[in-house]
Amino acid sequence: MSLGPIEFLALKFPGNRFRGEITPALAELVEGGTVRVIDLLFVQKEADGAVRVVELADLGDEDYVTFEEVVSDVSGMLHQDDARQIANSLEPNSSAALLLFENVWATRFADAVANANGEVIVNERIPRAMVEEMLATEATA
Repeated sequence: MSLGPIEFLALKFPGNRFRGEITPALAELVEGGTVRVIDLLFVQKEADGAVRVVELADLGDEDYVTFEEVVSDVSGMLHQDDARQIANSLEPNSSAALLLFENVWATRFADAVANANGEVIVNERIPRAMVEEMLATEATA
């Protein structure tokens, strides 16, 4: 089976309640065949610094159904150690969602590169804030 590039993404949120606002946008990406969510974990850091890792199966029924629609098959590739490492960068009373996803849109291109004996030598994602800063600097120049 061919795979597109796999990415790890950690998103942090203030507070310790996952409300699911990002789920419809993620579901749109999954349903459109843009990405495939391979694994998903949540981490919560309490006000006292205590860390709790929450797996998909640990969610309440309503939250589970919401995320089950975007995660077809949890791989178990993300581990509690991954979540705890991200928790080290969280402020007290905040949360993070950890996603491992395949860029399905790039599968054909990745296969073509491999068939041509090509290798990726640099692949770097530029954060949105940095792009906005570069555009703002260019606009004022």
